[in-house]
Amino acid sequence: MQRAIAREAEAIREKRARIIKAEGENEAAQKLAEAATMIGTAPGALELRRLQTLTEIGVEHNSTIIAMLPVELLHAAQKIAGLPPTSAD
Repeated sequence: MQRAIAREAEAIREKRARIIKAEGENEAAQKLAEAATMIGTAPGALELRRLQTLTEIGVEHNSTIIAMLPVELLHAAQKIAGLPPTSAD
């Protein structure tokens, strides 16, 4: 009987943990969507975010190499290739 009660209690704890994790994922997704909207409305926000990311990576003193390309270069490459502009353009 005690084993059955212990299994039930463990199942309840796992259920609560999954619910809490799912709620956290939902909140994170909402915040990311808000951030994307905010970055999309401000012209220089994405570039500032890229520079902030580079700064954070540089602090870690590791051997990561990052090659940054200006967005304009990517747009030019799309035009040369004859690709239609993306929806973010």
